[in-house]
Amino acid sequence: MNVKAYMNTLGEQARKASRALVRATTQEKNAALLAMASAIENSAESLKVENAKDLAKGEANGLDAAMLDRLALTDSGIAGIVEGLTQVASLQDPIGEISDMSYRPSGIQIGKMRVPLGVVGIIYESRPNVTVDAAALCLKSGNAAILRGGSEAAHSNQALAKCIQHGLEVAGLPKTAVQVVETTDRAAVGELIAMPQFVDVIIPRGGKGLIERISEGARVPVIKHLDGICHVYIDDDADLDKAIKVALNAKTHRYGVCNAMETLLVAESQAQAVLPKLAELYIEKGVELRGCEKTCAIIQANAATEEDWATEYLAPILSIKVVADVNEAMDHIAEFSSGHTESIITENFSTSRRFLAEVDSSSVMVNASTRFADGFEYGLGAEIGISTDKFHARGPVGLEGLTSQKWIVLGDGTIRG
Repeated sequence: MNVKAYMNTLGEQARKASRALVRATTQEKNAALLAMASAIENSAESLKVENAKDLAKGEANGLDAAMLDRLALTDSGIAGIVEGLTQVASLQDPIGEISDMSYRPSGIQIGKMRVPLGVVGIIYESRPNVTVDAAALCLKSGNAAILRGGSEAAHSNQALAKCIQHGLEVAGLPKTAVQVVETTDRAAVGELIAMPQFVDVIIPRGGKGLIERISEGARVPVIKHLDGICHVYIDDDADLDKAIKVALNAKTHRYGVCNAMETLLVAESQAQAVLPKLAELYIEKGVELRGCEKTCAIIQANAATEEDWATEYLAPILSIKVVADVNEAMDHIAEFSSGHTESIITENFSTSRRFLAEVDSSSVMVNASTRFADGFEYGLGAEIGISTDKFHARGPVGLEGLTSQKWIVLGDGTIRG
């Protein structure tokens, strides 16, 4: 296969489809989503057969249990995919929404209209459900999509692609509105990220290595996050029951996710009271503790290194640092955070307001677990990823994050004097 020619064809088709989607009504988009859901539900057995091929290949290639778990399409997983499509269909359509209308002294009326980005390229690993989530969010937000999943899920992704394209066909929308790259040749990724004439934005989902490669090589804007080094800070004025509950959940609810806490910061005034209780709970759950010198003087923990503060473990490992106050906590976060999610536990309103204003991450929380940094939990229905960039989209990227705004001007034969 001539990969360059193939990807150019996908790009041309996507650009053409994106223009057709601008004309698509909300009813047509929702009809396509619901038809996709029905097709996936009716194809559950054949989807599992194709997924079994990927799982067998993965086992033969030595994929670990966690990777195989992400790869598997179980009955409950398929039901979740169907439910996700139904939820996206029920969300308000952002396209065409007009806001901030105002009259100018010249006689014109100005405002903003929400519009699609155009063509979205999404590069991801492992999870076949991302194929459907990405297709659904791009379609509902009026964008054409080119999806390039990992080779480890090739059979599953192509089977899901047939269901997606069936749904588009049923609703009278172009099948090329969502295209799943068929070749597993890595050169396809290099072409996809270097086609600004066809692709408006790239969204990589996967490990840090993948995202770094995409960001470095792309000639198209990238919406991304590299790490999830998230912090919880237990303040001088924290309610210790809340602190223990939140700090435990933020670390142990799930380990291999980007919104799990990786570093716990504790005000010196609270350390003697809260750390022994938390350490006992963490150790019960098999969490390895790595602490600063003051932490190690209070509880049994391995000595933390400078590298620990800058590490996203995605594992049952936690770094703990005792700090003087909120100022030192925020200084530590400014130095080591990846800009994903930070939380403060405090009953002091002024301190919480300072933390919200001064901490520069995509989600900043008060008295809540970092695990809430998620598109579904934020009411977005689903998310295409979590952005730690500062331009365009920041935090969980849902429908609105896949749109832009343009100025609109209304006149009545109005001319500039």
